Amino acid sequence: MGATETIVLINQHLIDPEVCIRCNTCEETCPIDAITHDDRNYVVNPDICNGCNACVPPCPTGSIDHWHAVPKSAAYSLEDQLSWDELPALQEVPADAVVSAAVDSVVTPADTLQHNAAVSNTSHNAPWSAAHPYLNLYGIKNPLTATVAGNFRLTDADAESDIRHIVLDFGKQFFPLLEGQSIGIVPPGLDASGKPHYLRMYSVASARDGERESYNNLALTVKRVVTDHEGKAALGVASNYLCDLNKGDKVQVTGPFGTSYLMPNHAGSNILMICTGTGSAPMRAMTEYRRRLAANGKPVDGKLMLFFGARKPQELPYFGPLLKLPASFIDMHLAFSRVEGEPRAYVQDKLRAAGPAVVELLKGDTYIYICGLKGMEAGVLDALRDVCIAAGLDWSSLQSRMVAEGRFHVETY
Repeated sequence: MGATETIVLINQHLIDPEVCIRCNTCEETCPIDAITHDDRNYVVNPDICNGCNACVPPCPTGSIDHWHAVPKSAAYSLEDQLSWDELPALQEVPADAVVSAAVDSVVTPADTLQHNAAVSNTSHNAPWSAAHPYLNLYGIKNPLTATVAGNFRLTDADAESDIRHIVLDFGKQFFPLLEGQSIGIVPPGLDASGKPHYLRMYSVASARDGERESYNNLALTVKRVVTDHEGKAALGVASNYLCDLNKGDKVQVTGPFGTSYLMPNHAGSNILMICTGTGSAPMRAMTEYRRRLAANGKPVDGKLMLFFGARKPQELPYFGPLLKLPASFIDMHLAFSRVEGEPRAYVQDKLRAAGPAVVELLKGDTYIYICGLKGMEAGVLDALRDVCIAAGLDWSSLQSRMVAEGRFHVETY
């Protein structure tokens, strides 16, 4: 009788390239640098990954939540993963094989399924009262077709930044969204390597009942990208595609995405919003939903406080409509860094200046939302720490408690 085959299996962590939106959240989150990427795919190094799952909850699409039982000797290499346009099929394990794990326990396909279920149930720390979000109803293989209902420039015609308010209509198609969620846009055409463009994600700037109340549509806040991170001329594929759309054009949409960056639903909750540029999209959505509740006679006891930064008033999205909101509805602090004859001011400066009011809000049932360029994040956190120290509060413990309770949310890019 022949010797029984022994196969050492690993639960290899893989990222689905069809769903991944290349937001870099997983690579930033991974505590052991097991995740890397090229110009198309994000991948996991099987020689480094220890299955800690730190990267799973922050992923807005679920693309990172894939685990394949594979022989350790035949694990998918980084080169394999970087060449994929879709995940491979699950490998079959010989029925008569004795399967032992790399870490002193038996791994079977059933174990893999149980592991996947456990990971999927990991808490994403959304607010306890947030409405239940729909997720991933439409993917790259079955996108939903939306019709452009409007495309309006938000910044002045002579402003350097071309930021657009784009309205997409879904007609009678099912596409429910909540404030703080995002959608994926699939630009037409092929990239330099001859492959279809991967999707890009955009935060929704409208309330759950539509850009126009009770209509099945949504709004996006999109900045036309004309330079790369080094300031060299480079046209953003998706942003220029969206900014050039005309009324009546068709757009391929995927999603919805996002499980944690959701607003609280209970009326007594306070919302502290800190944003720059197009990071205003989710803030506009939350503010508009609260405004509609109040306009329709619904009780809204919670307070809204907004810190919003841009270089000039002419480059601040929704500047005009914001000025029409009464101070009794929202406590607004606008920061401009390039106004001639005035000192530069950033959102962190406005936070410090409003320190006592910020601290008073933090003492209550308050939810914090930060959105904008990555460079703003450190300054904002420093400012929050400083205003807390000045008031005798321990920001570190407060922040940790707010994160655990789903009351602290950051979305930077």
